[in-house]
Amino acid sequence: MTAAVGPSCALPNTPLAAAVPGIMTCVHCGFCLQACPTYLALGDENDSPRGRILLMRSLVEGTLGIDDPDVHTHIDQCLGCRGCETACPSGVPYGHLLEATRATLARAKPLPLVARLVLRVFERPRLLALILAGARLLRATRLPRLLGRLPGRIGFSMAMLAATEGRVDRRAYTRRGTGARGATAILEGCVMHGLYGETNRATARTLRANDYDVIDVDGQQCCGALHAHAGDLEGARRLARINVAAFERSGAAYIAVNAAGCGAMMKDYGHLLAEDPAWAARAAGVSARVRDATELLADAGPAPGASMPMAVTYDAPCHLLHAQRLIRPPLAVLGAIPNLELIPLTDSDQCCGAAGIYNLLEPEVSGLVLEPKLAHIGATGAELVVTGNPGCQMQIGAGMLRTRTGRGTVHPIDLLDASYSRL
Repeated sequence: MTAAVGPSCALPNTPLAAAVPGIMTCVHCGFCLQACPTYLALGDENDSPRGRILLMRSLVEGTLGIDDPDVHTHIDQCLGCRGCETACPSGVPYGHLLEATRATLARAKPLPLVARLVLRVFERPRLLALILAGARLLRATRLPRLLGRLPGRIGFSMAMLAATEGRVDRRAYTRRGTGARGATAILEGCVMHGLYGETNRATARTLRANDYDVIDVDGQQCCGALHAHAGDLEGARRLARINVAAFERSGAAYIAVNAAGCGAMMKDYGHLLAEDPAWAARAAGVSARVRDATELLADAGPAPGASMPMAVTYDAPCHLLHAQRLIRPPLAVLGAIPNLELIPLTDSDQCCGAAGIYNLLEPEVSGLVLEPKLAHIGATGAELVVTGNPGCQMQIGAGMLRTRTGRGTVHPIDLLDASYSRL
């Protein structure tokens, strides 16, 4: 049902009009300001959550038009990290508001060409697999590590690819539990499958070692997170329906996801498809079975591994901390590794600036957001930064490479897997 502000709505039958109840929950208290990376980096109220919500309301009321270039600029510059949701005392669903606004603005101005190309590729599994295979071949040459120090977008892109190299040594092992905790499917993911395949295999091994029965699921595709965050809600819904059908067929009790952004998206399928009578209940059912992989491991203990004496620091992925509201599970995974020193990271709850394809579309602001993160990482003296999202691993890892800070990034499950392999 479409709601309106005041006596009429300037944008009837649009995603933004339907989001008005959420807009109206904002009381403009300002608690969100210090939680917003772009406000802290740019110092502009229009680049804060409450400022952007005021822009949204102005669009609905008609005091600003959807072709206003300043509106596009401030909405485009939002990372969508959802840190404001954690800080908000009124429960404003900012992530949903942002997606609705971007979907509405896209009617006046199409997404940038780079964004359209990326989203189309992620809807074509064979083409995406081919591109990622090429990326793996390039990574194997070690050229990205050398070219990653070059200035500009190309240099940073090469550094991001170099950041996907493995950071821990592990040995082959076949430790299995009882399977008594139930059948668990794993979302393979796009970047995870293409560039972090060993993390996917580590996820399966560690789940089995903690009494889960891991099963394969054919027919799954991209989760749709990139599309939804960019405002391509129809593209996100197409992908969601494919995944809902695939994971329904699996019959798995749980769906383990090792990428925070993908997990947040799948947990939101019920909302995404709420207006589709044929899929709403099915989507909600699948969403209810989704767990971050560290959630499942934490529920199981997890079983302790072998000693790994090294110093690491943990950076919380935004869509794990702010969207899924998970704090303990990844720390429980790290806590199962004896002699692993976990050094606190200042502002670990702040975004790193990756935000899906944001660092490709808004490289300057992304760099401004990343800069303090790298300074805080350097101050820890840690060897590795642990974080559970591929975009964060690549963004932070690229920054570490270019600033010669530490060894790079690693997924918490990779460390647990390496610890198990030493038993």
